[in-house]
Amino acid sequence: MLRSDGVQAFLGWVLGMYLRLVLRTVRWRHENVACVEPVLADDTAGAVALFWHGRIPLCLATAPQWWRKRTRCLVSPSADGEFIAQALSMSGFPAIRVSSAKKGDSAKARQAVAAIREATAWVAGGGALVVTPDGPRGPNEVIQAGALQIARRSGQPVFLMGIAAAPAWRLEDTWDKVMFAFPFGRGAVVWEGPLHVPADAGEAEIAALTEDWSARLSAATRRAEALVAR
Repeated sequence: MLRSDGVQAFLGWVLGMYLRLVLRTVRWRHENVACVEPVLADDTAGAVALFWHGRIPLCLATAPQWWRKRTRCLVSPSADGEFIAQALSMSGFPAIRVSSAKKGDSAKARQAVAAIREATAWVAGGGALVVTPDGPRGPNEVIQAGALQIARRSGQPVFLMGIAAAPAWRLEDTWDKVMFAFPFGRGAVVWEGPLHVPADAGEAEIAALTEDWSARLSAATRRAEALVAR
């Protein structure tokens, strides 16, 4: 049932309306947003922006910044990803659909490679790409290598975005512990960057960066949680 076009369209509309409600009614504050201003002001500069998958319901907090650039989102082609893609498109962020392929699935592997190439070309051409780097399957708050490969191949910077809101409802039984903000509460976005992946980075260096950046993105997220808890 979830895969039917009608259900996907309805869920996309519901999520899209919720995203807009959260953007407009939550009192958002931004910490260190100046770090991304040079990229936002330069039409020729691309960027990769990362936030955790569990904060998708809060993600339009960053929209006033990314609306200033040509921005797309990297979204899974799964059933869940379809209505998320529709919701984000409603708010001006069209999707590039990509997912990690299971070992031995050559068709999905080819699709993933094609999507990564499309995303890399988009960023190299001056576009911004928003990614939830622990999605679509997790583990929670662990960056997968794909986002860093896009940054390495495009030569463009990476920005981290820790997002939180209070009061909020968290689904503790989901893999990403997704957070839904209540309207008219408090919200915070903590920005960090620019970060870079060297063009000659090998597998070992990529692995070290993913570990370091995972910790830094989690720290930015915890900082945002602390800001809204005061």
